[in-house]
Parts: sequence; structure tokens; C-alpha cells
Amino acid sequence: MTLASLVFRQRFVLVKDGLDRLLALCGLLIFLPLLALLAALIKLSSPGPVFFIQQRVGRRGSRFGIIKLRTMVADAERATGPIWAQQNDPRITPLGRFLRATHFDEVPQLINVIRGDMSLVGPRPERPVFVEQFLREIPNYGERLRVKPGITGLAQVYHHYDATVRDVKRKLAFDLLYIKRMCLMVDIAILFLTLRRVTGKGAR
Repeated sequence: MTLASLVFRQRFVLVKDGLDRLLALCGLLIFLPLLALLAALIKLSSPGPVFFIQQRVGRRGSRFGIIKLRTMVADAERATGPIWAQQNDPRITPLGRFLRATHFDEVPQLINVIRGDMSLVGPRPERPVFVEQFLREIPNYGERLRVKPGITGLAQVYHHYDATVRDVKRKLAFDLLYIKRMCLMVDIAILFLTLRRVTGKGAR
């Protein structure tokens, strides 16, 4: 990387951080009425807290609590320990299936963006136990920790949820490509493609 490209990258990261926080704040204000309604429905439909907070690994290995609307039964991993969610997972509540299908469960992560834990666009943050495993098993996995994790990303647009280590390797290729090419236009394109998938117009 040349000095000019390094300076450009550093400036873009600063601009990206400011835009992320501004857009996240606007988005949170817009979604507040919906969040209030969904919070009430979660409370009425199943016992347990409204929000689900889980430790994730961010930029340079820092840890933070990612915030989501709860989609599973309370204490879903008490008997199993940390495991990936699966298709037709019995731990997911009926309302939780709707929240996951519409991605409304992800909206509270706008708070993480405002706090500086996350970006709107970037590699998805993983849980510490899995990060430790992937750092041992997958070459260059640590490279994805060079940038802030995102609510959406290139890997999320073009790949499904992780089910195997092979899936993680495939998504890593997309993450590393994003880090190499990241710029404002790339972020805008990913946000547009994410919107298409969420609304069903670009869903697989």
C-alpha cells in the first residue's frame, strides 16, 4: 500500500465513523415506535428480557456487548453451551422467527454503532469462543479484525448464515475483499444490496 492510499484510507475511516454515527442516530429515531411495539410483543409472547446482549469481538480484538431483540427462549444455551443457530432451530420463538426473517432483531445494533462498537458496514462480529477457534484453524482470519465489525457486510449480502467452518472460510474471502476495497461507494452499494435482500427484491 502506497503512502497516498494509506492516507486516503485513514481519512475515509474517520469520515466513515462520523457518517455511521449520524445515520445510526437518525435510523434509531425513525425505528423507535417500531422498537417499542416489538418490545411489548416480545414481553407478552414469551418470558424473559426484551433485549439480548451477547459478547462479540470487535476491532483489534476488543470485546463489546452486541444488542439485539431477543428471538430465542430465555437461557437458550444453558444446556448446550455456545452453538450456532440452525435452520428450524427449536429455541427460536414464533415471534423470533418473524424478527429474524425481517431482520428487525438487528435494529438495536444501531446503538452499538452510535457507541462506536460497530459500523453500519463491515465484517460481522463473532463470539469470542469461535474467534479463538477460527484464529487457530483458518489462515488470515485475524485480518478481518483490522476494521470495525458491521451490521451488514459483503459476506452477508452474498452468503448465507454460518453452518460449518467451510462457510466461515468462504465468508472470510468476502470480508478480506471488502477490507481491501472499502470506500464510500462500496459501503453505499452494500447498504443498497442489503435493503434489496431485506425487502425480498434481492433475496435468494
